[in-house]
Amino acid sequence: MRIPVLYEDNHLLAVVKPPGVPSQEDETGDPDMLTLLKTDLKERHGKPGNVFLGLVHRLDRPVGGAMIFAKTSKAASRLSEAVRSRSFGKTYMCVVQGAPASSNGTLKHYLWKDQKRNQVTVFNKPESDAKEAILEYRVAAAHERFSLVAVRLHTGRSHQIRAQMAHIGCPIVGDLKYGAARQPHISNLALWSTSVSLPHPISKEEVAFYSLPEVAAPWSWWEADQLEYAAKLYI
Repeated sequence: MRIPVLYEDNHLLAVVKPPGVPSQEDETGDPDMLTLLKTDLKERHGKPGNVFLGLVHRLDRPVGGAMIFAKTSKAASRLSEAVRSRSFGKTYMCVVQGAPASSNGTLKHYLWKDQKRNQVTVFNKPESDAKEAILEYRVAAAHERFSLVAVRLHTGRSHQIRAQMAHIGCPIVGDLKYGAARQPHISNLALWSTSVSLPHPISKEEVAFYSLPEVAAPWSWWEADQLEYAAKLYI
């Protein structure tokens, strides 16, 4: 499997993660992003021995889009600090059932993850062991029973967008885990990582990488200019 490369230098690797591929090795043993990219780097650059590649952030297995990896340990350390300090920007687009009560807003909840079930419970107020989760959203377009929504994350909790959108009555299309209705011919989650922005680990200059979803349902329900508009709402 070849992974599309958005950008590469001696320190960073920005790629498009295909939906359905794990970010790192899991119990399924299926091909994962780290292993695939290490193999690709080794082959493309003729590197002997092991290839270093640092996982900076994760995307849920059914989610596709822009993803960043570190090619050196120094870059990995600095990018991890950017994530902790929230100078690592992430935007997404999703197709949801229905429409939020407001066309734009900020969602603040508290999330607790059941590790055994791999599912998140959402609380409106602080609860023991629940972590604060904040995101901004804007409805980019709507038709029939669905809305195209742009999202900017302020925190990076597991299943955050999926759980918070479902909590306000707008589960993401294809997300059966969080209450979405089954849709014919849709097997992947309608959630896409549209951009990742960060200070370059060496030059410190702000860099950003963008990706639009593949043209397949439910993304094909929208015109190309609508998808581009949604992707640029938080740029």
